[in-house]
Amino acid sequence: MREPLDAEQAAGVARVFKALGDPVRLRILSIVASRAGGEVCVCDITGAFELSQPTISHHLKVLKEVGLLTSQRRASWVYYRLVPETLGELSALLDVPVTV
Repeated sequence: MREPLDAEQAAGVARVFKALGDPVRLRILSIVASRAGGEVCVCDITGAFELSQPTISHHLKVLKEVGLLTSQRRASWVYYRLVPETLGELSALLDVPVTV
């Protein structure tokens, strides 16, 4: 059994869910999660959408701000990875035993 979230924890988790409430951001997260090696170049993310580069950059920034993604610059490209700890926290929160 786990303890219920306190107000601060609930506010933090709500920010993450709010970020995931956007279909573009959810797709970005899915793209990163589905890649072998667990990282994706921003060029591959941008190419998956019919959106401008600044719009994709905004969505990536939001996902980084809530702790779902991290990035690393290599030469002129930026590579994105999932943050397993954040996804683990969400998973633990949503993991409820099924009673039949």
